[in-house]
Amino acid sequence: MPTMFPSLIREANQAVMAQGRHEAIADFFAAGYVVHVAGQKVSGHGAVAGIIDALRHAVPDLTVDVEILVEGDDRIAWLRTCRGTQSGAFKGFPASGKTLEWRDMVVSRFQGGLIAEEWVVTDLAERLLLARKG
Repeated sequence: MPTMFPSLIREANQAVMAQGRHEAIADFFAAGYVVHVAGQKVSGHGAVAGIIDALRHAVPDLTVDVEILVEGDDRIAWLRTCRGTQSGAFKGFPASGKTLEWRDMVVSRFQGGLIAEEWVVTDLAERLLLARKG
C-alpha cells in the first residue's frame, strides 16, 4: 500500500538539501533523528544543519533528484542523485571547480510522520577524489 513517505522524502530533499532551509528541518526530521553514514552515527537537527551547510558551501548550486525504490510499513529505500559545481572545500577536499555527480543510497525509517533514522551509503568521497585527480 502506498504511503506518504515518497512525497516527504522528495520535499525534504528539496527544502533542506537543495535549498538549505534550516527552518524546514523540524518539518521532516524527528528531534532524535539519527543517521548512520561512513561508519559514523550522527544525531539531531543541529547535525543535519551542519552537514547541509558544509555541503552547500562546497557545492552552492546543488541539485537533487530522488528515485523511490521500495516502500515498507515504516521504511523507504531510495536513491538520491546530487549534482553541482564544487566551488568550495569539503571534508579536506579542496575546491576543484568541477561539476560533481554522486549518488546516495538511503533507507529512511519513519516515526510519527517524521524521518527518525537513516542509513546512507554514498560515493561522494570517490567523486571528490576523482575531481581532484582529473
